Amino acid sequence: MSATADHAEERTQQAARLGFEPGQVVQEIGYDSDVEPELRKSIEAVIGQGLEDEEYEDVADAVLLWFRDEDGDLTDALVDAIGLIEDGGVVWLLTPKTGREGYVEPSDINEAAQTAGLSQTKSVNAGKDWTGSRLVTPKSKR
Repeated sequence: MSATADHAEERTQQAARLGFEPGQVVQEIGYDSDVEPELRKSIEAVIGQGLEDEEYEDVADAVLLWFRDEDGDLTDALVDAIGLIEDGGVVWLLTPKTGREGYVEPSDINEAAQTAGLSQTKSVNAGKDWTGSRLVTPKSKR
């Protein structure tokens, strides 16, 4: 396998490990120059299209929320993100790692998620400077 093919496979593995699938619509909130470009490229490679920006007005399968401590109220940001996804959808909350500018305490993430009605199912390394928390909405009762 060529080095380029190895790199492409490695790139898509990161997004697949996070549960992204081909054809999904993923809306990105909080994009700035400090986000993890490899993670973004990985997700786009798996879903087969670009990430939708904050102006997207339809329902998404998942939201990628880049959030830093100085970005305001995390609970409000999570409630807004929930309104953008399908029932049972996923919010990937990406926050700076410990010691990085904008770091968010895990207890603050847990409290905000619970207040917003979300459940945290796992945390992952989302790149050199970012940690990802997978937050899910309750499945609606049918």
